[in-house]
Formats: sequence, C-alpha cells, structure tokens
Amino acid sequence: MSILSEWFHRNFSNRQVIILLTLLALGLVVVLAFGRMLVPLFASMVIAYLLEWPVQRITRAGVPRLAAILMVFAVFLAILFLGFFWLVPLLIKQVTQLIQQLPMMIGETQNLLMQLPERYPKFMSADYIRELVGVLRSEIGRQAQTLLTFSLSSVLGLFTLLVYLILMPILVFFFLKDKDHILAWIKGFLPRERALVSQVWQEVNAQIGNYVRGKFLEILIVWSASFVTFTILGLNYALLLGMLVGLSVLIPYVGAAVVTLPVALVAYFQWGMSNDFLYTLIAYAVIQLLDGNLLVTLLLSEAVNLHPIAIITAVLIFGGLWGFWGVFFAIPLATLTNAVIKAWPREHKSEQTPANVP
Repeated sequence: MSILSEWFHRNFSNRQVIILLTLLALGLVVVLAFGRMLVPLFASMVIAYLLEWPVQRITRAGVPRLAAILMVFAVFLAILFLGFFWLVPLLIKQVTQLIQQLPMMIGETQNLLMQLPERYPKFMSADYIRELVGVLRSEIGRQAQTLLTFSLSSVLGLFTLLVYLILMPILVFFFLKDKDHILAWIKGFLPRERALVSQVWQEVNAQIGNYVRGKFLEILIVWSASFVTFTILGLNYALLLGMLVGLSVLIPYVGAAVVTLPVALVAYFQWGMSNDFLYTLIAYAVIQLLDGNLLVTLLLSEAVNLHPIAIITAVLIFGGLWGFWGVFFAIPLATLTNAVIKAWPREHKSEQTPANVP
C-alpha cells in the first residue's frame, strides 16, 4: 500500500494535473454522451481548421480578415454545392452500375472456383465450393439490395439534409469570423492556474491543424491522381475507385491493402489476366509508393510524429469507439495522449551518491 500511496502522491498531488484530468474527463463525457448529435459541430470545426490556413495567408498579404474570410467562404460554398449536385450523383451512378454487374462477376467467380476441385481434389471438394459461392451470392445480394434502397431521403431525412447544407456552412463561417471571441469565451470558464493545460493545448492545436490540413490535401491529391490514372487506363468506375483509394489514406498501413482488392477485382473482371490488368496494378502500386514516401513526408512530416505501432493502435481503438471520425482523428487523439504524457509533471528524487566510490 505504501508503494501505491507514494506513486499516487507523486503523480496526482499537482493541482494542475487534477485540472487537466478534469477537463479531459469532461470532454470525453461530452463526446460519449452527445457525440452523434454534435457531429455537424465537429465537422464544422474540421472545415474551419482547413479554411483557417488560406484565410491567414490572405490576411498576410494585407487583406482585412473579414474580407479574407468572405473570399475563402465563397470558394468553400461553391465547392460544397458542386460536390453535392455534381460529384455525388456521379458516384451514385457508378455504385448502381457496379451493383448491376455483381451477378455477372459472381458467375465468373463461381466458374473460376469450380476449377479448383479439378486441379486440387485433395484440398477441396466441389460441394464446398458450391456452398461457399452460395453464401457469397446471398451476402452480396443482401448488401446490394440494401444499397439500392439506400435513398437520399432514407439516409439523411429532410431535417438532417438541411442541417448539413445550411447549418454547417453557418457554423463554419462563425467559427472563422469569431474565432478569437470563442476562444476567449472558453478561457473564461477555465481556472487561472492552467499552465499545464495551455502547454498540452498548444501542442495538440498545432498538431490537429497540421494533420487535418495535410490529410485533406493528401486525400484530394491521391483521389485525383487515382481517378486520372484509372481514366487514362480505361478502368471502369474510375471515379468511385479513385475515391476509395483517396479515402484509404485515412487508415495508415491498412487502408491501401484493403482497397487493393476492389481495384484488382474490377480490373480483372474487365480485362482478365492481360497486360491492361498488370498495368493497372503497377499504376496503383506506384500511386501508393509515391503517397507513402513523398506525400506523407511533405504534408504530414510535422503532424505524424508517432511510432507505427502507436498509430495502428490508435486507429483500432478510436475507430472502434467512434467509427469514421474516430479513424480520422486517431492520430490527433494519439498526439493528445502523447502530449499529456510528455507534459505530465514528474518528481524525481535526487539520489545521493556516497562520497567514496570505489
């Protein structure tokens, strides 16, 4: 008991530690209790982080901040409505076409699998292959039916659609316009003794800003490069597959491996074991190599300062807790944990060395 008491006193006797832990606990309670309801708020904060960078660049050129905000916000609205009314319908169209092609793909897969018992009769039987294909066919059919009935009205509803199309842009605008007032208002609720909290916040704030901006640019570049490459090669569903490749960068080390399967399957069913199929896989591998060795270094060198094991662990934990947003913020949340550990005050007892050391 004395060891535990000494450890507890050494780590939790500092008043600022209690303040930091209290704030972290309150934040966790808010996210767990109201996370789903506050998704538009969190999404608006992410977008505001993205837009703050061009706003600052424009203001450095001598433009008043309000004018810079209006300019950047106008471009943001144009991109938002272009994506919603042009990009989303194209993606839905390609998803529908892919679902319509699934029966043909399943049939070809069954023919290929049925050849395995003839070549390797000692390892698998025809009955096992038929059962496997039946399970795959029923599961894919069920998922396809779900996607086909997944209409816009059933997904979002009128109220949620209005929230995302009207309320979110308003939140983004006021996050940019009243940033200093909002931060001052939040500071008014904090205790005066908050040196430890400020130290953690400064590091995490810089890391989140770098990460969100860098990750968004990485997704955009990888998506565009994949779309252009697949279009040049003549691959079907180029826009949809390019989007999947772009979003795969959200899950470091794992996303690229997972997305390889749909890219390879679409290319195989389109061309078979041909040169075009090989060229597609080579082009995909080149995109992944350039992303992992060039883009990440240029865009996220300041943000991703964690060991790969820590990153994968953070993705598994936070992705399991909060889904997509947990995966997206896995690295910033891991950075928050790392910042708290680094800033944690420690009391080291000075060890007295005997005067006569042999």
